[in-house]
Amino acid sequence: MADRYLHLTGTAPGRFLTRRLGLPQPAPLRRWTLETPHLDGPLLHLTAGTSTVAGVAETLARAGLPLTDRTDRTDWPAAIVLDATGVVTATGLGDVHAALHPVVRSLAPGGRIVVLGTVPSPDDHHQAAAQQALEGFVRSLGKEIGRGSTVQLVRIPGGASAEAAESTLRFLLSPRSAYVSGQVIELTSAAPGPVADPAAPLTGRTALVTGAARGIGAAVASVLARDGAQVIALDVPGAREELERTADRLGAAALPLDITAPDAADRIAAAAPDGLGVLVHNAGITRDRRLANMPADRWAPVIEVNLDSVLRTTDELLKAGAITRGGRIVATASIAGIAGNTGQTNYAASKAGIIGLVRSLGPRAAADHGVTVNAVAPGFIETKMTAAVPLFIREAGRRMNSLSQGGLPVDVAEAVAWFAQPGSTAVNGQVLRVCGQSLLGA
Repeated sequence: MADRYLHLTGTAPGRFLTRRLGLPQPAPLRRWTLETPHLDGPLLHLTAGTSTVAGVAETLARAGLPLTDRTDRTDWPAAIVLDATGVVTATGLGDVHAALHPVVRSLAPGGRIVVLGTVPSPDDHHQAAAQQALEGFVRSLGKEIGRGSTVQLVRIPGGASAEAAESTLRFLLSPRSAYVSGQVIELTSAAPGPVADPAAPLTGRTALVTGAARGIGAAVASVLARDGAQVIALDVPGAREELERTADRLGAAALPLDITAPDAADRIAAAAPDGLGVLVHNAGITRDRRLANMPADRWAPVIEVNLDSVLRTTDELLKAGAITRGGRIVATASIAGIAGNTGQTNYAASKAGIIGLVRSLGPRAAADHGVTVNAVAPGFIETKMTAAVPLFIREAGRRMNSLSQGGLPVDVAEAVAWFAQPGSTAVNGQVLRVCGQSLLGA
């Protein structure tokens, strides 16, 4: 559904009116296309204190933007990366201010700021305080930066090379991350897997996407196919016609299947005899009602589809070895599972359960099966479902984030594709909010 307010603020009368009334002024977001795969302008590399991570400059040089460390350039930087891994005291936070204060206004519209930090130490409370302070700094800067720009914090563990962060930096410093802001991503020290073709990193991998007939699921299937994967699109038999249209458009295989069926995992494994390289749990339903008015027959299906089927099929596919080593599992949570939502106790419980799954299973799946487990947590995304929301609630959902607009299904899909890449081995047990830095939740 078209966002008429966003269109209005893109006109001269609209800008004048909204400025006079003190209303939000969202900037159109630049998303990835074949014609515009990169941001326009240089990448400014700054350091606060002394870096503790090797290879940062070399890794940034491969991120797709011309690299500079000059703050006196006349052209606006498209992105700024501040290496704050060496900030270990409260006084050292002054170096963060000193580095960014003179240049933050020069960031190009739709630009990116990424702060590199490290994991807060349980044994050094001064270091832990300084590094945790970066989170508050980044989340606040994300809310004030404006003009469609975004701000993130990436934590690189001590002793790890910056190479572990390469796929993450490529994603965050590109148009693919347009609707991701105010996020904290904590990496492991795992070395990235080999990527034969950066333009098609999923070549040779089979990816299965549940709930793929329409909306976010169809967008995920499309982006994974664009990145080279052989896609299996799964949805309920009742959506067969729409599922087959989506699959035909992508050159994918259609698998009409109820994910809650007792033999769902067996049938998924049979559809991918050479193993799955990527498993995306996207299928989900809502049965909204306040708890006092919610009978069991509205509670149980939401838990069954959104959570229990995910747990069951994931366990069975891992046990059977149907997900290959180096594989990726990506589940779909929601900001409702983080912040809660009136009338959605069932849905929020199911999506919070997904977060628990990811945090618990991620380290064990990596150790036992060589598989990473992550989740996306979408906010307000423009779909048929949100188009049916009453006007004023819909407008509130769109504006209550730092970018003052709703996201698109492709924004979620780009995040899933980043998780799915062979180069994202160090990204594990993470829940990435794709919400424009919604004002709901952390």
